Amino acid sequence: MAHNINFNEQTGRHSFFSVQQKAWHGLGQIVEQYPTSEEAIVHAGLDYEVIKSPLFTQGRTMSIGENGELIEANDILVPNSFATLRTDTNTPLGVVGKDYHIVQNREAFNFFDAIVGGGEGILYETAGALGNGERIFITAKLPDYIRVGNGDDVTEKYIFLTTSHDGSGSITAAFTPIRIVCQNTLNASLRSMTNVVRIKHTSGAKQRLENAHKVMGLANTLSTQLENIFNDWAKVRVTDREVRKLIQLALCPNKETLNLLKKGAEDEVSTVFKNTVDDAFEY
Repeated sequence: MAHNINFNEQTGRHSFFSVQQKAWHGLGQIVEQYPTSEEAIVHAGLDYEVIKSPLFTQGRTMSIGENGELIEANDILVPNSFATLRTDTNTPLGVVGKDYHIVQNREAFNFFDAIVGGGEGILYETAGALGNGERIFITAKLPDYIRVGNGDDVTEKYIFLTTSHDGSGSITAAFTPIRIVCQNTLNASLRSMTNVVRIKHTSGAKQRLENAHKVMGLANTLSTQLENIFNDWAKVRVTDREVRKLIQLALCPNKETLNLLKKGAEDEVSTVFKNTVDDAFEY
C-alpha cells in the first residue's frame, strides 16, 4: 500500500480527511467546509492518545512450583525502555527510551492554532495517520494569499507538521507547496521542504512546539520574497511579436522548422504549424 493510510478496525474508517478534494487513493472522509482543529482531529481519526508502557521480556530459566511442576520464570522488566501504546486500539507503536516525551495529536494541532493567536483561523486541508498510527501528518492552508500585482493570480501557501509516536523521528514543521494526502506525498514534502523547524521528543517539547509558530514568520518572509519576484515579473512588458516568438519556439515540432524560424523564414513553415501557433496566441 503506497498510501499507508491507517485503517481503524474499531470505527471501520480510514484515518484521513480532506477538504473538498478526494485524494488519489479514494480513502477517508471528504468534508465540504474547512473544519476547526477539534473537528479536524475527529474527521482524521486522530482523536486517540498514546502512552508509555513498561517493557518486559520473558526469562529463559524455569522454576519448580509447589507441586513440583516446572513454571516459566516471571517476565523481566527491561530497564529504561518503554513501549508506546495507542490506547484506543491497544496497539504497540514502537519502543522508546526513558527520556522520550510523547506529544499527543491534539498538541500537534495546538501548533497550528498558536499561529493565528485568536485571529483568522488556520484552514485545515488534510490530516491523517499512517501505519498503525505511529506517524501523523497535518497540512493546513495559511489564512492569506500571495497576490501578483493587482490581478487575481494567487499562489497558495501550505504549512505542514508531522510527528511520530515510535521514536523514529522528531516533530517537523515546514513550508511546502505540496498538499499531503499519503505516505508518498509526505515523503516528497520531507525531501523538498523549506523553512524547517525540528523539535525532539524531550522534556520541553510541548513548550517548543507552542513557540514553533515562528515558522509562520519564515513562511511570510519567503512568501514576501516570492511576491516581490512575481510583482517584478508583472511589470515586464512583452510585445505581441515576442510572445508569438516564444510560442513558436515552445511548439516547434522539428529541427527543420526551428532552422526556418532562426533564419526568419516564417512564411516557409507548414500551414498546420502556423495555425497551431495562431490558436495558442489567441488563447
